[in-house]
Amino acid sequence: MTEAIDFFINAYKGTAWHLIVLEGIAFVFGILSVYYAKKANIWVYPTGIICTAITVYLLYLNSYFGDMMMNFYYSVMSIYGWWNWSRKKGDEYVVPISRTNTREKRVGVLFFLLTMVVTYLVYMAYDYEMAILNYIDVVTSGIFFTAMWYMANKKLENWTLWIIGNLITIPLYAYRGLGMLSLQYVIFTVLAIQGYIEWKRSLNNNPQTV
Repeated sequence: MTEAIDFFINAYKGTAWHLIVLEGIAFVFGILSVYYAKKANIWVYPTGIICTAITVYLLYLNSYFGDMMMNFYYSVMSIYGWWNWSRKKGDEYVVPISRTNTREKRVGVLFFLLTMVVTYLVYMAYDYEMAILNYIDVVTSGIFFTAMWYMANKKLENWTLWIIGNLITIPLYAYRGLGMLSLQYVIFTVLAIQGYIEWKRSLNNNPQTV
């Protein structure tokens, strides 16, 4: 237990205090965002934008351009999701929780593949020497891109993708010395599992949206 604590603390030795504070703020708002997503609450988006905007800056400083690009995308997609979730027709919200159909699954696969290609090209544009961790970054970028798009459209499958991507990201960020972000993804995984259960229960109670 002590070794695990030391591992996280040592990662911040020599780090400027304002960067630690920024990472802490991103940590709190990131957890709030996933909590609100689990509840299908519109506050998922304003809290998420604060988290991702800070994370973009931190990742840029560390030259993790794939993750940086994805968090920038999260910020943009959050604006779309915020608008999409808030749309109403009369007193009813236009976008209910639902499952993906065949066309949406195909679009998701296309997004996944396209995002990996774009992320790789971003690394190449920065003349970055690729290593195994960067290729993992490319794959998780594709997973999270698709998950965010599904979430913006309230598709149940977004949670499955978040869980897979989170489990890959936890050791990745820990290895990179971003201890708080690694711990954040542990919490994200727990909340994502709970989110899947809650959204699936909602679908079971409203079979017309399945």
